[in-house]
Amino acid sequence: MKRLLRTRRFIIAAIIVLIGAPAAWLLARDTKVDDTLIAKVKKGDFKITVTSSGELKAPKFVQITLPQNAQQAESFQLKIASLVPEGTVVKEGDVVADIDRTTVAQKLADYQLALVKADAVYEQAMLDSTLNLSKAREDIHTGQLDLEGKKLAKEQSKYEAPSVQRQADIDYEKADRALAQSKMDYNTKTEQAKAKMREVGSDLDRQKNKVKVIQDIMAGFTIKAPSAGMVIYIKEWNGKKRAVGSSVNPWDPGVATLPDLTQLESITYVNEIDVRKLAVGQPVMVTLDADASKKLPGKVSAVANVGEQRPNADAKVFEVKVAIEKSDTTLRPGMTTANNIETFSIKDVMNVPLEAITTEGGIPYVFKKSGGGSIKQEVELGALNDNDVVIQRGLDINDRVLLSPPPDKDKVKVEKLAGSRNVPSAKPGDDAKPSPQSVPVKPAPSATAPAAKKG
Repeated sequence: MKRLLRTRRFIIAAIIVLIGAPAAWLLARDTKVDDTLIAKVKKGDFKITVTSSGELKAPKFVQITLPQNAQQAESFQLKIASLVPEGTVVKEGDVVADIDRTTVAQKLADYQLALVKADAVYEQAMLDSTLNLSKAREDIHTGQLDLEGKKLAKEQSKYEAPSVQRQADIDYEKADRALAQSKMDYNTKTEQAKAKMREVGSDLDRQKNKVKVIQDIMAGFTIKAPSAGMVIYIKEWNGKKRAVGSSVNPWDPGVATLPDLTQLESITYVNEIDVRKLAVGQPVMVTLDADASKKLPGKVSAVANVGEQRPNADAKVFEVKVAIEKSDTTLRPGMTTANNIETFSIKDVMNVPLEAITTEGGIPYVFKKSGGGSIKQEVELGALNDNDVVIQRGLDINDRVLLSPPPDKDKVKVEKLAGSRNVPSAKPGDDAKPSPQSVPVKPAPSATAPAAKKG
């Protein structure tokens, strides 16, 4: 009998343990879940920030480009044949890149052939001029001899008949006029020869100049560093960096840059909704994607007045420049950054998560823990950011609020604010969570407005 009682007690104890353990585990799990759905009212500095990704750039740099007279080569698509690795530290005069000479070399061959032809034309013109002027001089000499003979005949004809004398006068006059014409022809041919030589000489000089220019340009295709620094590739219009095989032209001659690494800025783009919150001088905390633990203080140095359509962006964005205030030798242009721009700040105010706010009839409430239950407490809200909202009235620092309404939300006690400034909307019964557009918020002050008072 005693053994039967002991066996029965053991079975009952085992059943209690089997039933009680899961119940205790479920109770503990429910309690843990409840704890995660409760938030304490915080008090401290409240900030509103605009976060955007950006890229480090150097506002001051020396550009490495094609030769300045590259357009005279009449080759408008030149390719990079070799390029030192990005990040290479070079000295002044070190070779940075080589440009493919194939296209320009063909033009040089054409110009050299044209120069040979121009030189041949020049020599031919010089020979022709020499021959023509030599013949003209011979004609003058012949005319002088003929005139002298006619003069002797005229002098001897004075003893002849008048008709013979007359014929001698006519022959002398013809010889004199022929000599004068020969002299005029010589002067004319001399001027013609000079004009011809100027023409062919000018063409020869032009061809020589073309060859020299091409040769100088080709010599400049071995691009050297104009000063010491670190080589950073230039980005093309499509966002890709210059590389071996990339095309350059006289209108976009940049190959690489030598940036001043002591002064860097983060270039970011902010959407048109958030850009109205930004102003020059606002503080920024910049972090690097490569090293999230590194925080770099900065300030907004410029905000674009005109938006632009960026690749892979659905809406227009505005360029914002953030000057990095502290130099760092590990920073490099092209590094990706996260920019937290502080647009508004209030010191020593109470705030709760946005999830804790519920609106009813346009009036904000929170469900505040009170003993074993909760109270529906009306609150007066202030500024809000992406996560939290300022509580101006209705809560205390020791209060705890629910992040979601309790199951018996319609039965809990409602506590209204004395002299509430909350104005109910025309449509009561709204039980939605607040949004930055629906919560009454004090407007953020401008960069020139006085600091906000404590809440």
